Amino acid sequence: MKITDLLNRKSIAINPKVDSKKDAINMLVNLMDASGNLRDKNEYKKAVLAREELSTTGIGDGVAIPHAKTKAVKDAGLAAMIVNDGVDYDSLDGNPAKIFFLIAAPDGENNLHLEVLARLSTMLMDEKFRNALENSKTPEEFIKLIDEFENKKVNKVKEENKDGYRVLAVTACPTGIAHTYMAAESLEEKAKEMGVSIKVETDGSGGAKNVLTSKEIEEAECIIIAADKKVEMARFDGKKVIQTKVSNGIHKSEELISRATSGDAPIYHHNGSKSSDEESTGEKEGIGHQIYKHLMNGVSHMLPFVIGGGILIALAFLFDDYSIDPANFGMNTPFAAFLKTVGGTAFDFMLPILAGYIAMSIGDRPALAVGFVGGMLANKGGSGFLGALLAGFIAGYLIVGLKKLFEKLPNSFEGLKPVLLYPFFGILMIGAIIMFIINPPVAALNNGITNVLNNMGESSRILLGAVLGGMMAFDMGGPLNKAAYVFGTASLANGQFEFMAAVMIGGMVPPLAIALCTTFFKNKFTKKERQSALTNYIMGLSFITEGAIPFAAADPLRVIPACVVGSATAGALSMFFGCALRAPHGGIFVLPVISNPLGYFVALVVGSLLGMIVLALLKKSKY
Repeated sequence: MKITDLLNRKSIAINPKVDSKKDAINMLVNLMDASGNLRDKNEYKKAVLAREELSTTGIGDGVAIPHAKTKAVKDAGLAAMIVNDGVDYDSLDGNPAKIFFLIAAPDGENNLHLEVLARLSTMLMDEKFRNALENSKTPEEFIKLIDEFENKKVNKVKEENKDGYRVLAVTACPTGIAHTYMAAESLEEKAKEMGVSIKVETDGSGGAKNVLTSKEIEEAECIIIAADKKVEMARFDGKKVIQTKVSNGIHKSEELISRATSGDAPIYHHNGSKSSDEESTGEKEGIGHQIYKHLMNGVSHMLPFVIGGGILIALAFLFDDYSIDPANFGMNTPFAAFLKTVGGTAFDFMLPILAGYIAMSIGDRPALAVGFVGGMLANKGGSGFLGALLAGFIAGYLIVGLKKLFEKLPNSFEGLKPVLLYPFFGILMIGAIIMFIINPPVAALNNGITNVLNNMGESSRILLGAVLGGMMAFDMGGPLNKAAYVFGTASLANGQFEFMAAVMIGGMVPPLAIALCTTFFKNKFTKKERQSALTNYIMGLSFITEGAIPFAAADPLRVIPACVVGSATAGALSMFFGCALRAPHGGIFVLPVISNPLGYFVALVVGSLLGMIVLALLKKSKY
């Protein structure tokens, strides 16, 4: 069924007198009733208002599409209205709505209203089409414009999409817990709205899912890579590829899909001598993002060792008997000694793994061994986390340099490069650099930082806890959040366990504050928001800050300050109560192994409640 089959001139109004959202809905319902499509006008209006309570149908760009499916509808139909001065309709982008379509669908009509809604949304994404509709002078001109555009554009899209996928995508983030799947969902939902067929591969913590096939890659028009870590790129050689940050996959999905389908994407040319995520698409990646991506590749591979080892070490202290030998606490009983030995062994891999996978991200596989050795030497030489960090980057670029140098050798040496030349010269050079150049000053710096932190006054430590907690809530998975988290894990290596506790509690508060606010201040949220917020209780208690992102993205000026206040307070209280955490993850489930668990729980409750109260004060009532 075409859009114009559901419209008639009686159900269209051009520039009527409308001053508010309430007026707009009343006018549209009257137009629908005038077209003869309704059995019960009042019941239909109630259904439309009930749908608005779930979430606004002001989709942005000056467009609103209220709709309802109910037995009060006799025949499926559309009503439309143009208001050139615009109406405040609580639209998603905050701008006034000028183009209105009201959809009426009778019960038992399958999902006609959803099909029409999707088709209208797709058509109205075209700015020229929207402008033409706004300039319509009569209902007849309005209907003619829709008919012409639907025949020319939408039918053409259907013909193009009858086989395979037009667009493919890969989403990946360093931890592979939340951003990976949020970006995938955003791209899939937006593609559905736009009438574009898409398949998204997710490279999460459990490995790659929904993997793209060679046939799908061959037939696709373009591939979108929304990732903050290494993605295997060789398979996309010769295809149009858009490479971007995973956050853009969440927040700029429409822009990415539009660009992918417009043909405005560079062709990717893979060079086997380069790392598999290096861009050859004509778009130069920023230096800052390159460094961030290499760093996160190391951190994501390091985390399992730190988490597993850290929890085992913490359990060793929990199950040991301090009174046997205070100097040997953690190793006094056989079971405690077992836990601490295994945990300590896993923990010892932390710095070599970090350096090795940073190096591999830069220089590909030949850099892995060089980075491992550099990280181990940094660990043994006292330069710790910072030394391993430098070792990873130095090792990676050492191999890049050696590759360029050895390109001049005869082809007969190709087989010797990865098994002899790269490891021999790479390990020799990284050993000399770390032992004689990096370790002496960085070890001295580490000792200085440790002394400063150990001698820090109570007020200064509380302030630092507040800063770390606030950073965790400010961009929820972004650079500041990651910087605080990396600082916390680095502190574990230096024996500063209180900072990790402040970091984790700062990341737990935002989802919990939002969940609590939707529970106790229901009038501040739509029904859909309240339902989706229930999972935030689990995500917050599990230390998955990203559960707060959809709410922060929808209302950043209110949600982010409230979360920062709650997280900063929780971080400060954690430091005030002297809470210490030896594991960099685990949320509420590692509470028993946190020193002063009661104080930590109180800090979490106070921070979450304060965040809830501030959010409730800042948010406007929905009804």
